[in-house]
Amino acid sequence: MQIFDKNKTVLGILGGGQLGRMFIQEAISLDMHIAVLDPDIHAPCSSIATTFVPGNFKDFDTVLNFGRSVDLLTIEIEQVNVDALVQLESEGVAVFPQPAVIKIIQDKALQKQFFIDNQIPTSVFICVEGKKEVEMLDSSWFPSFMKSRKDGYDGKGVQFLKSVNDIAMAFDTASIIEKAVDVKLEFSVIIASNGQGDIKAFPLVDMEFDEELNLVDLLSAPSKLSEEIQEEAIQISHKIIQSLGIRGILAIEFFLTHDGKVLVNEIAPRPHNSGHHTIEGNITSQFEQHFRAIMGWPLGDTRTLMPAVMVNLLGENGYSGIAKYEGIQDVLAISGVYLHLYGKKETRPNRKMGHATIIAGDSETAHRNAQLVKKYLRIIS
Repeated sequence: MQIFDKNKTVLGILGGGQLGRMFIQEAISLDMHIAVLDPDIHAPCSSIATTFVPGNFKDFDTVLNFGRSVDLLTIEIEQVNVDALVQLESEGVAVFPQPAVIKIIQDKALQKQFFIDNQIPTSVFICVEGKKEVEMLDSSWFPSFMKSRKDGYDGKGVQFLKSVNDIAMAFDTASIIEKAVDVKLEFSVIIASNGQGDIKAFPLVDMEFDEELNLVDLLSAPSKLSEEIQEEAIQISHKIIQSLGIRGILAIEFFLTHDGKVLVNEIAPRPHNSGHHTIEGNITSQFEQHFRAIMGWPLGDTRTLMPAVMVNLLGENGYSGIAKYEGIQDVLAISGVYLHLYGKKETRPNRKMGHATIIAGDSETAHRNAQLVKKYLRIIS
């Protein structure tokens, strides 16, 4: 597998959101030439990319032309034109993660079937083409989650169906129906492969969700799970990344059930919200690790430096427009608080505008200070 020379490589990113922005911030330290394609001229990457190209990363010709202008192409969002990536790969452009991997992961049905085919533990599911097929399901399929096969993320494209009485809320589009799992805890593993035989996982992080928004509210590291559960999850993560053959970073979301089963929920072939704390909390951040992996360089040390809590910073309800930040000075007065604002010009209710990582000598202090961040910092317009 090819190893890339920093001095001879133009690195392209499909997607100019906050993940790309934090990725570029790592690449800047090595003076890399970074080109970004995104439809939003005000995207978070627009002001810091070496080259910013306005354009739709879902359009075949746009992606093809952009990809031909770079030496190495990666993604910060799965919803890209895979056919164009396949064509670029056939023309000799290096694309990591590989198009075949992205194709599996961007379709939830293919992703779940991949788990089944490779004996990866996951929840029971079926595929449906729309609401009519949901109406034909018997009561044993409820409660369940309906997930659009494509284009769903950050809680979008997901509908909880508590009983047959909720079928009216079902999507009329190709989806999967997952039987609800008796979840005790949700957690995540970030793992990377550099294509040279080097695979490294970050320590587990525990996730707490906002049930209404279906978004991560906060995450904490290190995990409080038992060593046995953590070891099982790491082994499953290695099996997944090796079975996929992916080069790059992979985020794996897990369920731990009340009866002790470890189940894989979903995977993402890119840096992930559940790994943001690694910027301050670990020796190597997930963004640097992705950079190292796709370049074919040695992977960094993933060990934890200090206990960390990450809080997503969302736009306040009732506000839409030019973003204003209240309470920044109060938050920065708290020891161990690091703010990451994503450069999004406009806020709207529950839009991800940034995150805060809080590190401390112990998890209890980090959690306590995280609650102060949530109390003081407001994003309004």
